[in-house]
Amino acid sequence: MQTTFYSNGKLLITGEYLVLDGARAFALPTKFGQNLIIQNGSNQEIQWKSYDFDDHLWYEDTISFSEIIHNINTKTETVKSTLIQILHEAYLLNPDFINNSEGYKISTQLTFPKNWGLGTSSTLLNNIAQWTQIDAFTLLKNSFGGSGYDIACAQNDTPIVYRLENSSPLVEAVSFNPDFTSNIYYVYLNKKQNSKAAINAYYNNKNQNLAQNITDNNKITAAVLNAKTLQEFAHAIEKHEIHLSNILEIQTIKEIAFPDFNGVIKSLGAWGGDFVMVISKENPEAYFISKGYKTILKYDEMILQK
Repeated sequence: MQTTFYSNGKLLITGEYLVLDGARAFALPTKFGQNLIIQNGSNQEIQWKSYDFDDHLWYEDTISFSEIIHNINTKTETVKSTLIQILHEAYLLNPDFINNSEGYKISTQLTFPKNWGLGTSSTLLNNIAQWTQIDAFTLLKNSFGGSGYDIACAQNDTPIVYRLENSSPLVEAVSFNPDFTSNIYYVYLNKKQNSKAAINAYYNNKNQNLAQNITDNNKITAAVLNAKTLQEFAHAIEKHEIHLSNILEIQTIKEIAFPDFNGVIKSLGAWGGDFVMVISKENPEAYFISKGYKTILKYDEMILQK
């Protein structure tokens, strides 16, 4: 018997960092995601295999039920230690998947290169939560931590506005299908960003104007969602970049790497890596290829549309 679970990847368009403190964040599920395939096994253990988008086996190991139950972990952060931590927290929330099983053969399959930063961890968490029949947001809180917007994207097939209220996730499906999506592109910056490090940097730099910063963010998020023209959308996105640049006290990615670009460039998620969103009247592919960035996706190639 084989059971397959699937979760969507994610892109955070507005509200990065501030979403941790209750700001409204606009996020888009991607066409790319991850499968989790469960088969019966034996020996009170999990035989685990993880495949990249091109069927390359990038991780393989065996995890005993005992390691999961007792959270037998190493102090160094490895793929296995991370898996044990997630599965242990899942076990605490619902032990049936261990207590009522002889073992498992489990494989994961990404539909995007794992260094793209579209949610390798969040799609895995949500898939494990589906399999073990637990709440994915609780599993996230008990393991990795974070705002949870990526879990919301994993579970939804439409654009969403996400926020935390008293630490509880609130997810609102929204309509976003403007005429100018053909002017939106996503460019991979050739490096994976560490979300944990970026979040720590945000907390270290967070100033005393948090309430005002959240208010300003929410106004910009509304402007992004309500934009009727490319010019209005680009202006709101540029305003968001400047706003967050001032909060983080670091330059925008356009100032750092693309000052001569004729258009708007916005960091997505953790600043400094993964993908950026590009808004341009003309096709910007030649420009970014000349700069050494060859992974350029159009809006309808990246974003899930149902």
